[in-house]
Amino acid sequence: MVSTELVLVLLALFAVASLYSSVGLGGASGYLAVLSLTTFASSESIWLKQYAWSLNLIVAGIAFWRYHKSGHHVRNLSLPFISASVPMAALGGFMLVEGAVYDALLSLAFILAAWRLLSGDAGVSEAVRPSATKAAVVGGGIGLASGVIGLGGGIFLLPALMLGRWAKAKEAAATTALFVWLNSLAGLAGAGVAGRLDLDPSLLIPFGIAVVAGGSIGSRYGSTSSSQKGVRGILVTVLILAATRRALGILQLL
Repeated sequence: MVSTELVLVLLALFAVASLYSSVGLGGASGYLAVLSLTTFASSESIWLKQYAWSLNLIVAGIAFWRYHKSGHHVRNLSLPFISASVPMAALGGFMLVEGAVYDALLSLAFILAAWRLLSGDAGVSEAVRPSATKAAVVGGGIGLASGVIGLGGGIFLLPALMLGRWAKAKEAAATTALFVWLNSLAGLAGAGVAGRLDLDPSLLIPFGIAVVAGGSIGSRYGSTSSSQKGVRGILVTVLILAATRRALGILQLL
């Protein structure tokens, strides 16, 4: 029998995938936040990370395909970021970070994700491309952080692209989706090389179905237009609650 908790988790994963994919994100921070508010929160960090990466592969792949099909992907923008981020994400995935350090990093990621959702999706009319060196430094740093925490890096890259005025909104979404997909794959590869992969099909399949549905809807809508303030507010609340729960765990108050 399917538990009530699993049904609620699947609905939450669907909502996360729908919103995040609309702006080119894979949703790892949202998936980790949802799982951190359930009995899955007691699982080891590598368990949480590998499911977040796996779901990222699905959703970011769908998002990139949608944005690329709509003509928003700029290869010369993506390449410098990706070339540095992928090996660093693999290194981060190989590294083992547990306990209070991981909880602190994850809480910070949740807070940054909440800020990202609240900041909106305003773009720029004219983009100024970053130098290859600057893009490589940013991409490499984000890749390493993503591998350690269990993210695809979109919550860091997308604000950087927008605040730096390096891309228009939908160009940024397309680049971010590809960045997330490759970093997630690299993170899984790093964990695999370290011999720490442990994916359960009985969970991965229903999780995957939920995010395929959400990612398909969100990316299709986001590649043309997007305004989802209600869902965004709910997800911000979830992220803040998850960050609080992790922080209380660090302080041994929960």
